[in-house]
Amino acid sequence: MQAKRISSYPMESLCSAGLMLAAAIWGFAFVVVKDSLAYVGAVWMIAIRFSIAAILLMLLYCRRLKDLNASYWKHGFILGTMIFLAYAFQTVGCDYTSAGKNAFLTAVYVILVPLISWPLCRKRPAWYVFLAAVIFFAGIGLVAIKESGDSLLEINIGDILTLVCGIFYALHIIFIARYDETEDPVLLSALQFLFTAVWAWIVSPFISSPAINRPLELALLCRPSVIFSMLYLGILSTMLAFLLQNICLKYVPSSLGSLFMSLEAVFGVVFGVLFLHEDIAPRCLLGFALIFAAILIAEVLPKLGRRESADKTH
Repeated sequence: MQAKRISSYPMESLCSAGLMLAAAIWGFAFVVVKDSLAYVGAVWMIAIRFSIAAILLMLLYCRRLKDLNASYWKHGFILGTMIFLAYAFQTVGCDYTSAGKNAFLTAVYVILVPLISWPLCRKRPAWYVFLAAVIFFAGIGLVAIKESGDSLLEINIGDILTLVCGIFYALHIIFIARYDETEDPVLLSALQFLFTAVWAWIVSPFISSPAINRPLELALLCRPSVIFSMLYLGILSTMLAFLLQNICLKYVPSSLGSLFMSLEAVFGVVFGVLFLHEDIAPRCLLGFALIFAAILIAEVLPKLGRRESADKTH
């Protein structure tokens, strides 16, 4: 039994890298869609990107669709609803708070995942998971909060909505890890995309606030930059990144996986500097150091403990 656990280390490391790749894809999306939001409303964008992902993934894996049963449809509906609510609360919350606080408060799921999974899974995460989560959360704060007067002591409705978004992200990660134990992550991903798109298409016509969801104009969708953004979001940022997430969480604990996925904010800042020539504040460098330290704590300490146990066993 011990040998079986030791042999899983390479797979866990590979899946950890896969989750970081997903975070990098999401981070680069900030660069890709920066101008497209001026032409396509945020909720319409959710509907389009998840529709592209659902259709493409079902076409690629059409032979697996015969394995769908009531359990897949139920779990796909739950996951799709959670991810839609997370995106919706984040989008509306961003209209009432700053982008920096929105990104920072969304990352609260890093701390919520081990806290919520404890009673749900009846398994207490190791002490270093909580330590890494707190350090990581502090690092995200230094990276995301700009030097423009943002104050974490001033709470408004946008901040509360963003925190609700973080709760749904945390639940989404936890439930994916649970469903992955018995079901095909590819089929779960396809149904998740489908139900997220359905919810977005239903809700979009009723959200007409220009700041949140400008009216959909088909002529603007034909712009080359918008087409490129929609394809990037649909194929890479949704289909590939979420598929990586669903598959990799099968082998990586959800509490550790949440750390890797929340690197999205870090990659967003880095790509903004590289491609949009944005300035990087000194506090961001300190934030990067804290984030790197948190990942080392969460990734290295458990492996050292396992090796010591293996040595004692042998």
